[in-house]
Amino acid sequence: MLEDPSAILTSTPEPLMDPFGRRIEYLRVSVTDRCDFRCVYCMSEDMTFLPKRDLLTLEELDRLCSAFVDRGVKKLRITGGEPLVRRDIMTLFGSLSRHLANGALDELTVTTNGSMLTRYAEQLAGYGIRRINVSLDTLDADKFRTITRWGDFGKVLAGIDAAREAGLKVKINTVALKGVNEDEIETLIEWAHGLGMDLTLIEVMPLGEIETQRVDQFLPLSQVRARLQERYTLTDLDYRTGGPARYVRISETGGRLGFITPMTHNFCESCNRVRVTCTGQLYMCLGQEDSADLRAPLRMSEANDRLNEVIEAAIARKPRGHDFVIDRRRNRPAVGRHMSVTGG
Repeated sequence: MLEDPSAILTSTPEPLMDPFGRRIEYLRVSVTDRCDFRCVYCMSEDMTFLPKRDLLTLEELDRLCSAFVDRGVKKLRITGGEPLVRRDIMTLFGSLSRHLANGALDELTVTTNGSMLTRYAEQLAGYGIRRINVSLDTLDADKFRTITRWGDFGKVLAGIDAAREAGLKVKINTVALKGVNEDEIETLIEWAHGLGMDLTLIEVMPLGEIETQRVDQFLPLSQVRARLQERYTLTDLDYRTGGPARYVRISETGGRLGFITPMTHNFCESCNRVRVTCTGQLYMCLGQEDSADLRAPLRMSEANDRLNEVIEAAIARKPRGHDFVIDRRRNRPAVGRHMSVTGG
């Protein structure tokens, strides 16, 4: 168990509120930029990863997350890269679980590619995690290898089974890729719903330079929904998980289907989320380059006074919404950093 940094807090800070009256209650934290896959829409095959000294230590990650919990964050999602490849990552989950035990945190969760779940699912459940997101874009083993380059499809399916057996509620995240998996969406829906899992479709986002042209990958979910309505009965739901997905119920399967549409429908009006990278950069918006360095105040003092000042100043700059666009003329991303650095 990591040392509880709350003992060195000098006072109880106020909850975080952005300039538009949105209370910041959801923090997504990347713990590593590394991944055991090389998904074609996320990374280049030959990635150069950050040196270890640039990454926040597990102790620093715990202290940073705890500072946000003290400021009113109620939902904490651990991301990567692939978070479960980080050495000793279960130590961090174990330490953060104290915030669940004392009621300060409503939910601690994780987004994963599923490759390590056979090893860690039971531990995650033991630390109070109740649901997880698993990224899976196809049920075709050959296509899976093409999309992920290095992934083992059988290992991911086994990981999903292990998570369900451990009592974790699994939601499948699928990036809709034109000409790649658009013909599989119905199959993915019926597979996921048949196992009692929600599924969320995500439009490809213009982050980071990769070999593939994103204009060729982009599949508008408005088109997908129109196609699905020819086969299924879709009913809009008020159901929310804290993220940007908007859900429908599919009468024929009984399951929920989510749509995350950063390109075709701006979902920013109710955004209560911020992200911290594995190097301690706080991004108030996924689609903006503005950030604040939290690593420096973490390392300059054991007290959180300066850290809180930097966080407050950053939240005061949180924009109303993002500016995502796929530049068809110059074929460049809206944001230069890779999703694996920012955190999925």
